[in-house]
Amino acid sequence: MYDIITFGSATRDTFLRIKKNTFRILEEEFFSGKALCFPLGSKIFIEDIYVSSGGGGTNTACTFTNQGFKTAYCGIVGDDKRGEAIFEDLKKFKVDTVFVKKDKKHLTAYSIILSLPQEDRTVLIYRGACHFMKKEDIFFDRLKKTKWFYLAPLSEESAQFFGTLVKFAKENNIKVACNPGNTQLNLEPEILKPILAQIDILILNEEEASLLSGIKKEKEKEIVEKLFNLFKGILVITKDKKGSVVSNGKYIYSAGAPFVLPLEKTGAGDAFGSGFLSGLLQRNDIEYAIQLATANATGCIQKIGAKNGLLKKGEWGKWPRVKVKKNLL
Repeated sequence: MYDIITFGSATRDTFLRIKKNTFRILEEEFFSGKALCFPLGSKIFIEDIYVSSGGGGTNTACTFTNQGFKTAYCGIVGDDKRGEAIFEDLKKFKVDTVFVKKDKKHLTAYSIILSLPQEDRTVLIYRGACHFMKKEDIFFDRLKKTKWFYLAPLSEESAQFFGTLVKFAKENNIKVACNPGNTQLNLEPEILKPILAQIDILILNEEEASLLSGIKKEKEKEIVEKLFNLFKGILVITKDKKGSVVSNGKYIYSAGAPFVLPLEKTGAGDAFGSGFLSGLLQRNDIEYAIQLATANATGCIQKIGAKNGLLKKGEWGKWPRVKVKKNLL
Protein backbone atom coordinates (compact mmCIF):
# COMPACT_ATOMS: atom_id res chain seq x y z
CA MET A 1 0.00 0.00 0.00
CA TYR A 2 1.34 3.39 -1.01
CA ASP A 3 0.54 6.67 0.67
CA ILE A 4 0.82 8.60 -2.60
CA ILE A 5 1.37 7.91 -6.29
CA THR A 6 2.40 10.91 -8.40
CA PHE A 7 1.78 11.61 -12.08
CA GLY A 8 3.31 14.24 -14.33
CA SER A 9 6.45 15.02 -16.25
CA ALA A 10 9.94 13.56 -15.83
CA THR A 11 12.72 15.65 -17.36
CA ARG A 12 16.45 16.11 -17.42
CA ASP A 13 17.28 19.74 -16.64
CA THR A 14 20.41 21.71 -17.48
CA PHE A 15 20.79 25.01 -15.63
CA LEU A 16 22.96 27.69 -17.23
CA ARG A 17 23.92 30.60 -14.98
CA ILE A 18 24.39 33.44 -17.45
CA LYS A 19 27.15 35.92 -16.86
CA LYS A 20 26.21 39.51 -16.09
CA ASN A 21 26.45 42.10 -18.87
CA THR A 22 26.01 39.49 -21.62
CA PHE A 23 22.24 39.94 -21.92
CA ARG A 24 19.55 42.61 -21.75
CA ILE A 25 16.07 42.59 -20.27
CA LEU A 26 13.58 44.38 -22.48
CA GLU A 27 10.26 45.56 -21.11
CA GLU A 28 7.93 45.14 -24.06
CA GLU A 29 4.44 43.80 -24.73
CA PHE A 30 5.28 40.17 -23.98
CA PHE A 31 2.90 37.94 -22.01
CA SER A 32 5.29 38.00 -19.04
CA GLY A 33 5.95 41.73 -19.39
CA LYS A 34 9.66 41.29 -20.12
CA ALA A 35 11.95 39.61 -22.64
CA LEU A 36 15.44 38.15 -22.41
CA CYS A 37 17.64 39.45 -25.25
CA PHE A 38 21.04 38.30 -26.56
CA PRO A 39 23.02 39.90 -29.39
CA LEU A 40 22.70 37.74 -32.50
CA GLY A 41 25.93 36.13 -33.69
CA SER A 42 27.78 36.69 -30.43
CA LYS A 43 29.19 34.32 -27.83
CA ILE A 44 27.31 34.28 -24.54
CA PHE A 45 29.38 33.30 -21.52
CA ILE A 46 27.98 31.38 -18.59
CA GLU A 47 29.25 31.37 -15.01
CA ASP A 48 28.13 27.88 -14.04
CA ILE A 49 26.38 24.78 -15.35
CA TYR A 50 24.39 22.25 -13.37
CA VAL A 51 22.45 19.15 -14.45
CA SER A 52 19.68 17.43 -12.47
CA SER A 53 16.32 15.72 -12.87
CA GLY A 54 13.09 17.68 -12.89
CA GLY A 55 9.46 17.55 -13.93
CA GLY A 56 6.36 17.89 -11.75
CA GLY A 57 5.76 14.17 -11.38
CA THR A 58 9.23 13.40 -10.04
CA ASN A 59 9.73 16.64 -8.09
CA THR A 60 6.59 16.11 -6.02
CA ALA A 61 7.38 12.44 -5.43
CA CYS A 62 10.70 13.43 -3.86
CA THR A 63 9.04 15.84 -1.42
CA PHE A 64 6.70 13.06 -0.31
CA THR A 65 9.49 10.57 0.37
CA ASN A 66 11.49 13.29 2.14
CA GLN A 67 8.45 13.81 4.40
CA GLY A 68 8.24 10.12 5.25
CA PHE A 69 5.51 8.88 2.88
CA LYS A 70 5.69 5.68 0.87
CA THR A 71 5.58 7.05 -2.67
CA ALA A 72 5.70 5.84 -6.26
CA TYR A 73 5.98 7.79 -9.49
CA CYS A 74 3.88 6.69 -12.47
CA GLY A 75 5.29 8.01 -15.72
CA ILE A 76 7.44 7.39 -18.75
CA VAL A 77 11.00 8.23 -19.79
CA GLY A 78 13.01 7.54 -22.90
CA ASP A 79 15.23 4.49 -23.23
CA ASP A 80 18.34 6.66 -23.06
CA LYS A 81 21.01 8.04 -20.74
CA ARG A 82 18.75 10.86 -19.58
CA GLY A 83 16.09 8.34 -18.61
CA GLU A 84 18.64 6.28 -16.69
CA ALA A 85 19.70 9.39 -14.78
CA ILE A 86 16.07 10.04 -13.76
CA PHE A 87 15.77 6.46 -12.48
CA GLU A 88 18.95 6.97 -10.45
CA ASP A 89 17.67 10.20 -8.91
CA LEU A 90 14.32 8.65 -7.98
CA LYS A 91 16.05 5.70 -6.34
CA LYS A 92 18.30 8.10 -4.42
CA PHE A 93 15.17 9.73 -2.98
CA LYS A 94 13.64 6.28 -2.33
CA VAL A 95 10.77 6.81 -4.77
CA ASP A 96 9.39 3.53 -6.11
CA THR A 97 9.84 3.31 -9.90
CA VAL A 98 7.83 0.14 -10.51
CA PHE A 99 5.22 2.15 -12.50
CA VAL A 100 7.77 3.93 -14.73
CA LYS A 101 8.00 2.73 -18.33
CA LYS A 102 10.77 3.23 -20.91
CA ASP A 103 9.73 4.53 -24.31
CA LYS A 104 11.83 3.35 -27.25
CA LYS A 105 10.18 5.81 -29.64
CA HIS A 106 10.63 9.13 -27.81
CA LEU A 107 13.67 10.50 -26.01
CA THR A 108 13.44 11.65 -22.40
CA ALA A 109 12.10 15.19 -22.02
CA TYR A 110 14.79 17.83 -21.66
CA SER A 111 14.90 21.43 -20.45
CA ILE A 112 17.56 24.12 -20.59
CA ILE A 113 17.01 26.74 -17.92
CA LEU A 114 18.63 30.11 -18.63
CA SER A 115 19.11 31.44 -15.12
CA LEU A 116 19.85 35.13 -14.69
CA PRO A 117 21.45 36.85 -11.68
CA GLN A 118 18.62 38.22 -9.48
CA GLU A 119 16.11 37.88 -12.34
CA ASP A 120 13.55 35.28 -13.37
CA ARG A 121 14.51 32.44 -15.68
CA THR A 122 13.67 31.36 -19.22
CA VAL A 123 13.14 27.67 -19.94
CA LEU A 124 13.76 25.97 -23.29
CA ILE A 125 11.73 22.75 -23.41
CA TYR A 126 12.09 19.62 -25.52
CA ARG A 127 8.82 17.67 -25.35
CA GLY A 128 9.96 14.14 -24.68
CA ALA A 129 8.58 10.75 -23.67
CA CYS A 130 6.55 11.86 -20.63
CA HIS A 131 4.46 14.20 -22.78
CA PHE A 132 3.42 11.36 -25.09
CA MET A 133 2.23 9.03 -22.35
CA LYS A 134 -1.06 7.32 -23.16
CA LYS A 135 -3.74 5.66 -21.10
CA GLU A 136 -2.40 2.28 -22.22
CA ASP A 137 0.96 3.06 -20.56
CA ILE A 138 -0.61 3.15 -17.09
CA PHE A 139 -0.74 0.04 -14.90
CA PHE A 140 -4.29 0.67 -13.73
CA ASP A 141 -4.76 -2.81 -12.26
CA ARG A 142 -1.78 -2.17 -9.94
CA LEU A 143 -2.64 1.40 -8.88
CA LYS A 144 -5.53 0.60 -6.54
CA LYS A 145 -3.40 0.13 -3.44
CA THR A 146 -2.76 3.76 -2.59
CA LYS A 147 -4.45 6.45 -0.51
CA TRP A 148 -3.75 9.47 -2.73
CA PHE A 149 -3.01 10.43 -6.33
CA TYR A 150 -1.04 13.63 -6.85
CA LEU A 151 -1.52 14.93 -10.38
CA ALA A 152 1.14 17.42 -11.43
CA PRO A 153 0.57 19.27 -14.74
CA LEU A 154 -0.12 16.97 -17.69
CA SER A 155 0.46 18.31 -21.19
CA GLU A 156 0.37 17.20 -24.83
CA GLU A 157 -1.03 13.66 -25.20
CA SER A 158 -0.68 12.91 -21.48
CA ALA A 159 -3.42 15.45 -20.71
CA GLN A 160 -5.94 13.24 -22.49
CA PHE A 161 -6.15 10.75 -19.60
CA PHE A 162 -6.66 13.45 -16.94
CA GLY A 163 -10.34 12.59 -16.56
CA THR A 164 -9.65 8.86 -16.69
CA LEU A 165 -7.22 9.09 -13.76
CA VAL A 166 -9.62 11.11 -11.62
CA LYS A 167 -12.54 8.79 -12.41
CA PHE A 168 -10.41 5.73 -11.59
CA ALA A 169 -9.39 7.30 -8.28
CA LYS A 170 -12.97 8.00 -7.25
CA GLU A 171 -14.09 4.48 -8.21
CA ASN A 172 -11.36 3.04 -5.99
CA ASN A 173 -11.70 5.37 -2.98
CA ILE A 174 -8.43 7.15 -3.76
CA LYS A 175 -8.23 10.85 -2.93
CA VAL A 176 -6.90 13.29 -5.52
CA ALA A 177 -4.70 16.36 -5.20
CA CYS A 178 -4.29 18.12 -8.51
CA ASN A 179 -2.11 20.92 -9.86
CA PRO A 180 -3.46 21.12 -13.43
CA GLY A 181 -1.47 22.66 -16.25
CA ASN A 182 -2.71 24.99 -18.96
CA THR A 183 -3.57 22.14 -21.31
CA GLN A 184 -5.95 20.73 -18.71
CA LEU A 185 -7.40 24.11 -17.73
CA ASN A 186 -8.15 24.85 -21.38
CA LEU A 187 -10.26 21.73 -21.84
CA GLU A 188 -13.83 22.39 -22.91
CA PRO A 189 -15.98 23.35 -19.88
CA GLU A 190 -18.29 20.35 -20.33
CA ILE A 191 -15.22 18.10 -20.00
CA LEU A 192 -13.35 20.01 -17.30
CA LYS A 193 -16.14 20.77 -14.81
CA PRO A 194 -17.10 17.13 -14.02
CA ILE A 195 -13.42 16.35 -13.47
CA LEU A 196 -12.85 19.26 -11.09
CA ALA A 197 -15.96 18.29 -9.12
CA GLN A 198 -14.22 15.04 -8.09
CA ILE A 199 -10.92 16.59 -6.92
CA ASP A 200 -10.15 16.81 -3.20
CA ILE A 201 -7.36 19.40 -3.31
CA LEU A 202 -7.02 21.82 -6.23
CA ILE A 203 -3.70 23.69 -6.47
CA LEU A 204 -3.36 26.69 -8.79
CA ASN A 205 -1.18 29.74 -9.13
CA GLU A 206 -2.96 33.10 -9.21
CA GLU A 207 -2.82 33.36 -13.02
CA GLU A 208 -4.38 29.90 -13.38
CA ALA A 209 -7.04 30.72 -10.79
CA SER A 210 -7.88 33.88 -12.71
CA LEU A 211 -8.08 31.94 -15.98
CA LEU A 212 -10.30 29.23 -14.53
CA SER A 213 -12.65 31.64 -12.77
CA GLY A 214 -12.70 34.30 -15.48
CA ILE A 215 -12.06 36.95 -12.79
CA LYS A 216 -9.10 39.32 -12.56
CA LYS A 217 -6.49 38.03 -10.13
CA GLU A 218 -6.74 41.15 -7.95
CA LYS A 219 -10.28 40.11 -6.92
CA GLU A 220 -9.12 37.28 -4.70
CA LYS A 221 -12.25 36.60 -2.67
CA GLU A 222 -14.45 36.61 -5.76
CA ILE A 223 -12.13 34.08 -7.43
CA VAL A 224 -12.33 31.77 -4.42
CA GLU A 225 -16.12 32.00 -4.27
CA LYS A 226 -16.44 31.33 -8.01
CA LEU A 227 -14.14 28.30 -7.91
CA PHE A 228 -16.16 26.74 -5.11
CA ASN A 229 -19.02 26.55 -7.58
CA LEU A 230 -16.85 24.08 -9.50
CA PHE A 231 -15.61 21.86 -6.69
CA LYS A 232 -16.01 21.33 -2.94
CA GLY A 233 -12.59 20.34 -1.67
CA ILE A 234 -9.64 22.45 -0.52
CA LEU A 235 -8.48 25.23 -2.83
CA VAL A 236 -4.84 26.34 -2.80
CA ILE A 237 -3.72 29.45 -4.69
CA THR A 238 -0.03 30.34 -4.78
CA LYS A 239 1.07 33.94 -5.35
CA ASP A 240 4.85 33.66 -5.75
CA LYS A 241 6.65 36.01 -3.33
CA LYS A 242 3.29 37.38 -2.13
CA GLY A 243 2.50 34.08 -0.40
CA SER A 244 -0.63 31.98 -0.72
CA VAL A 245 -4.36 31.74 -0.12
CA VAL A 246 -6.17 28.55 0.90
CA SER A 247 -9.86 27.87 1.46
CA ASN A 248 -11.96 24.89 2.50
CA GLY A 249 -15.18 26.65 1.46
CA LYS A 250 -15.91 27.92 4.97
CA TYR A 251 -12.71 29.71 5.95
CA ILE A 252 -10.08 31.52 3.93
CA TYR A 253 -6.48 31.28 5.08
CA SER A 254 -3.80 33.69 3.90
CA ALA A 255 -0.06 33.77 4.48
CA GLY A 256 2.94 35.66 3.18
CA ALA A 257 6.33 34.25 2.26
CA PRO A 258 9.80 34.81 3.72
CA PHE A 259 11.70 37.62 2.05
CA VAL A 260 14.58 35.82 0.38
CA LEU A 261 16.54 36.28 -2.81
CA PRO A 262 15.95 33.15 -4.87
CA LEU A 263 18.95 31.38 -6.32
CA GLU A 264 16.72 29.48 -8.79
CA LYS A 265 12.91 29.30 -8.89
CA THR A 266 12.48 26.08 -10.87
CA GLY A 267 10.33 23.57 -8.96
CA ALA A 268 8.97 26.04 -6.40
CA GLY A 269 5.33 25.37 -7.35
CA ASP A 270 5.85 21.61 -7.11
CA ALA A 271 7.54 22.06 -3.73
CA PHE A 272 4.62 24.11 -2.42
CA GLY A 273 1.86 21.79 -3.63
CA SER A 274 3.52 18.60 -2.40
CA GLY A 275 4.54 20.32 0.83
CA PHE A 276 0.93 21.33 1.43
CA LEU A 277 -0.41 17.80 0.98
CA SER A 278 2.41 16.45 3.17
CA GLY A 279 1.52 18.84 5.99
CA LEU A 280 -2.17 18.09 5.70
CA LEU A 281 -1.55 14.35 5.92
CA GLN A 282 0.81 14.75 8.85
CA ARG A 283 -1.52 16.83 11.04
CA ASN A 284 -4.84 17.39 9.25
CA ASP A 285 -4.31 21.10 9.90
CA ILE A 286 -4.51 23.64 7.07
CA GLU A 287 -2.43 26.25 8.89
CA TYR A 288 0.37 23.76 9.47
CA ALA A 289 0.13 22.58 5.85
CA ILE A 290 0.57 26.15 4.58
CA GLN A 291 3.59 26.64 6.81
CA LEU A 292 5.25 23.42 5.65
CA ALA A 293 4.44 24.18 1.99
CA THR A 294 5.94 27.67 2.28
CA ALA A 295 9.07 26.38 4.01
CA ASN A 296 9.54 23.63 1.41
CA ALA A 297 9.15 26.07 -1.51
CA THR A 298 11.53 28.53 0.16
CA GLY A 299 14.10 25.78 0.61
CA CYS A 300 13.67 24.78 -3.02
CA ILE A 301 14.53 28.21 -4.44
CA GLN A 302 17.72 28.42 -2.38
CA LYS A 303 19.33 25.64 -4.43
CA ILE A 304 19.92 25.03 -8.12
CA GLY A 305 17.90 22.01 -9.22
CA ALA A 306 14.25 21.42 -8.37
CA LYS A 307 14.96 18.70 -5.79
CA ASN A 308 18.12 19.83 -4.02
CA GLY A 309 16.53 22.27 -1.58
CA LEU A 310 13.54 20.14 -0.59
CA LEU A 311 13.14 19.78 3.16
CA LYS A 312 13.26 16.50 5.03
CA LYS A 313 10.76 15.61 7.72
CA GLY A 314 11.35 17.74 10.80
CA GLU A 315 13.34 20.39 8.91
CA TRP A 316 12.07 23.98 8.51
CA GLY A 317 15.00 25.90 7.07
CA LYS A 318 16.50 28.96 8.70
CA TRP A 319 13.41 31.16 8.30
CA PRO A 320 10.62 31.42 10.87
CA ARG A 321 7.32 29.75 10.04
CA VAL A 322 4.96 32.11 8.25
CA LYS A 323 1.97 33.49 10.14
CA VAL A 324 -1.39 32.33 8.83
CA LYS A 325 -4.54 34.47 9.03
CA LYS A 326 -7.89 32.71 9.21
CA ASN A 327 -11.18 34.41 8.36
CA LEU A 328 -14.68 33.37 7.38
CA LEU A 329 -15.08 33.23 3.62
